[in-house]
Amino acid sequence: MADTPSEPKSEQTSDVSARKKALLLGRRLGLTSEEGYRASQASIAERAEHRQRKLDSQYQANLEAVYTIALANTPSEVTGTDLDPDWVHQFFQLAEQIHNRKMQELWGRILAYEITSPGNFSLRTLATLKQLTHKEAQFFEKALAMAVKINNESRHKLIIGYRYAGGIGKLFRKTDAISIGLSQFGLPYSTILTLIDSGILHRSEFETGLLNSKTPISFTLQDIKMTLTPKGGHLLFSYYRLTPVGEELAQLVRPGADIEYTKAIKALFAKDFIID
Repeated sequence: MADTPSEPKSEQTSDVSARKKALLLGRRLGLTSEEGYRASQASIAERAEHRQRKLDSQYQANLEAVYTIALANTPSEVTGTDLDPDWVHQFFQLAEQIHNRKMQELWGRILAYEITSPGNFSLRTLATLKQLTHKEAQFFEKALAMAVKINNESRHKLIIGYRYAGGIGKLFRKTDAISIGLSQFGLPYSTILTLIDSGILHRSEFETGLLNSKTPISFTLQDIKMTLTPKGGHLLFSYYRLTPVGEELAQLVRPGADIEYTKAIKALFAKDFIID
């Protein structure tokens, strides 16, 4: 068996051919010779053992990275709590497989959060987070930057428009529904579907009850607050809602509000709402 070629120093970049990238994966399989190890002279059992040692080392490095991040985010002035042993076991089993640095930061913050305030992240949430890619996590952050909390509610809503549900004014409208084009703010429907499939958004669209005429409604978009007062009756909002798992994960993400989306809401809603 011939050794898989090692990566030349000049090719240690992301800009290499697909074949070279495929060859580099041979390192994970124990097919590339390294110091003290000759792949061509090793039996398949020895190659398997070598691969397992490399995998164990990588898992250990991943756990240490997550733990270091958790330690940096754990305050010394707050009384800690003993974590549930089963939760800790599952956490470490999942966290060891997290290789992306940005995702390791999320896992580290979860551990720090649980030590100081346990019970915020369920095993179901950990399992969902384990399946998230970094790209999907970015989608979630984008959606959360556009999500609002209405009045004193604790749950997030991703408003997609509003609808005129009745009354004589309906006769003078070209359409009952006013929609916000989320795709123009970097959140196309394909991304919505990805977040639904990831277990972060509910699959169905929701509507509020009829909004009370002349009654102010508080909108909070991260650090931006505004008040919308319906000019008349028969109006209701349409929205996507975060799942319980999505709400738990929202504790980890603190994006700034999407300013352009905020401007669009104000412009779109100005016909039927007084906006302060």
